[in-house]
Amino acid sequence: MALLKRINNRARTDENTGFGTNSNLYGGRFFNKNGTPDLHKTGIPWLERNSWYHTLLQMNRWQFLLTIFATYVIINLFFAIVYLIVGIDKLAGMTVTTPLEKFGEAFFFSAQTFTTVGYGRLSPTGFLMSFISSTEALTGLLSFALATGLLYGRFSRPQAFLKFSEQALVSPYKETIAVMFRMTPYKNNHLTEAEVKVNLALMVDVDGKMTNRFFPLKLELDKVNAMTLSWTIVHAVDADSPFYGLSKEDLVAGRAEMLVFLKAFDDTFSNTVVARSSYTANELVFGAKFSPMYHRDDHRGKTVLEIDKLHDHAPADISFTAMMKV
Repeated sequence: MALLKRINNRARTDENTGFGTNSNLYGGRFFNKNGTPDLHKTGIPWLERNSWYHTLLQMNRWQFLLTIFATYVIINLFFAIVYLIVGIDKLAGMTVTTPLEKFGEAFFFSAQTFTTVGYGRLSPTGFLMSFISSTEALTGLLSFALATGLLYGRFSRPQAFLKFSEQALVSPYKETIAVMFRMTPYKNNHLTEAEVKVNLALMVDVDGKMTNRFFPLKLELDKVNAMTLSWTIVHAVDADSPFYGLSKEDLVAGRAEMLVFLKAFDDTFSNTVVARSSYTANELVFGAKFSPMYHRDDHRGKTVLEIDKLHDHAPADISFTAMMKV
């Protein structure tokens, strides 16, 4: 831990990360790979600590569609049971006699009422049945309004649509070595004025107590005018780098994690988008370099970006062991 103790006095720290310094209070990494905080909140009821709007906007496509379909089925099942309890004979035009057929008719009458289709073969009679069906029709109108708003929100919400490499590499770089990772846009959106900031989170020995410290990493390039191809973020390991003199074992012992924050301007939405990711010490690959992921297509006269090669890397000889122990 001697190296971890010395690093605190050598490298500049960042006190504005929003994370606490007491390392004993943290259970794992700060950010998950998808950029969400690795956090579980307690002390408040489950329904109050979750925003359903944010949850439904952020869940993946199939989960969202399944949620909408399940809600539709559950509401119709509920009203079908209510119709059966009130009495299926209160529906004019009902001709079936078996219990299963009655349930089927009640369910599909509920679906027609919920969607306000109303084919006309069945109709409610009596005050109670009419009141229940009109209540369901209102529920259907409000539900479809909410579903429409959520669908619009999901389509209209600006997103970065960036993929990050699964691992960060320690690679030869000029006359030294560098820690690097790369990212690329994978949709047909257009990002401009992209800016990235990377911090190294590390447990260091401060007066005999292990404390979280956050060290801003100096990058070869932290801004680009446009993100059209892949962008490799490079931090050269020099004497001022918090990585200087540390082995992978030191980084693992210090629970090192690179926190990546990116913001860019999406000119389609005229709005700023953000993306986050992180790399732990176990996701560092020593002695490797990224494989090219774009090339020229002479036949079509275009540049081909192979997104499936984002994570590809090949072995590289690192002979500069003075900067970082391998």
